[in-house]
Amino acid sequence: MRILIKLAWRNLFRNHRRTLIMLSAITVGVWAMIFMTAMTQGMVSQMVHDGISVIPGHVQARNPNYGDDPTVNNLLPVPDSGIAGRLEGRGFSSWSTRLSVPAVISSERESRGVTLLGIDPEREADFTFVDLETIDGRYLEGVSDQGVLIGAKLLERLKTRLGNRIVLMSQTPDNDIADRGFRIVGVFNAKVELWEETWVLTGKETLQTMLGVPDQVTEAIVFGDNYRQVDEVADSVGDVFDNSVSVQRWTELDRYLGTMLEVMDGFTLVWVVVIFLALSFGLVNTLVMAVFERVREIGLMLALGMRPSSILGQIVIESMLLLIIGLALGNVLAWLSVSAFPDGIDVSIVAKGMEMMGASSILMLDLRLQDVVLANSVVLILGFLASLSPAWRASRYDPIEAIHKVD
Repeated sequence: MRILIKLAWRNLFRNHRRTLIMLSAITVGVWAMIFMTAMTQGMVSQMVHDGISVIPGHVQARNPNYGDDPTVNNLLPVPDSGIAGRLEGRGFSSWSTRLSVPAVISSERESRGVTLLGIDPEREADFTFVDLETIDGRYLEGVSDQGVLIGAKLLERLKTRLGNRIVLMSQTPDNDIADRGFRIVGVFNAKVELWEETWVLTGKETLQTMLGVPDQVTEAIVFGDNYRQVDEVADSVGDVFDNSVSVQRWTELDRYLGTMLEVMDGFTLVWVVVIFLALSFGLVNTLVMAVFERVREIGLMLALGMRPSSILGQIVIESMLLLIIGLALGNVLAWLSVSAFPDGIDVSIVAKGMEMMGASSILMLDLRLQDVVLANSVVLILGFLASLSPAWRASRYDPIEAIHKVD
């Protein structure tokens, strides 16, 4: 084996130009596989992370009828204070309860339909979709805060400004209209502009009082350590509630994001295979030419007693050495490329299109070890299979005919 490796290494650089061209193609191909995979995975991971922070959490407990009729009539059948006792100490990464109802917000000039969200701002500070660092004004100070936090785009639509009063109207469980004046204490920015127009936040207890539902909420949201692995979290949440409460994973609540995650995971494999299939033609051509140039040499080795299997092994090893070098260079180049964008890639020029998909204008890169291993494995396996044809052809030469081959 050592002799075969030595021969393969020497043969690899007999034609420096051809080898360097093929090596460059493999390097660029591997870089493209890994870098593009990091881009797509980063986009999807960011979309899922941001989407989860807006509505479902990793797991959500709510009234079974709330999905079809998201009003205050379909509250959780468990008091808010009772939920806290059930979820504390269960080992969840974080959790919170919310009161979410449709509402109408009116300024002195305009009115809009929104979703009014009563929250515990302290609990939600770690996972909120609100960019806390860019808030104009202040964030909510507690569950009894009587101000509202609205999005910058909604502020523009309402033709009002920070510090002004607005009126919020919604429906009580008795089907009466509940309205109340609030002062705008903060204006937030979100990664997706649509969220700035949709959501209005206030203190949870303030909204409970307004709607006449003390100690009641519409949902409890729970976060685990990994959005890809939520089954254990869902089972644990299900254990603390009875059948009167619907416990759902985020993939069930937001099927668009769930489906996209599955599609992108499959896309990674398809992308890697397609790229290497294009490269494999060049690899096979390189090996065929290398074999064709050494027909007499191969015939002589066979005549001197080298076994056909050794000839086959030599050509395959030559191919694998070429691939390994290309993989090493491609991996390093991909890692350097991803490291060059620690804060993501600004794609604000196509921000509207990204928003339609639920993505922000900053595209983060997510270089995962399993994606790198997958790309390298596929390249090595397909490269091995691609090298078998020219290697088999070389091992089948007749020694006499090969030695007397005429150029």
